[in-house]
Amino acid sequence: MTEIEDATSLDRWEIQLRKGGLGLAVLASLWRDRAYGLEILRRLEEVGLSVPEGTIYPLLSRLRAEGALSSEWVEAEAGHPRKYYSLTEDGRRQAADMARSWALFASGVEALLGTMQKESKP
Repeated sequence: MTEIEDATSLDRWEIQLRKGGLGLAVLASLWRDRAYGLEILRRLEEVGLSVPEGTIYPLLSRLRAEGALSSEWVEAEAGHPRKYYSLTEDGRRQAADMARSWALFASGVEALLGTMQKESKP
């Protein structure tokens, strides 16, 4: 495999990894309180998850359609109204279930990575 093919393969893998975890990250960002789209993006960025605006809004729409989120338009003191998103009860259950699955998966991968790193040391 060439270096370019390796980079492309890694890029595809990273995209799939992000797709798999982004829904959970968005739900987790709304665990404590509601937020509008740009606030959610900022919350994600604060923990090192940079997400393009063009990605977040379709995801919010999908999560809303699935019943995990509710939304409401709120007039802003200055500027235009903002659409705020909140977790529904189903969304809270979904986020908790996803978090448990993520933790199990991540701990398994971490265990394997630990073995890999021990064996690759000179």
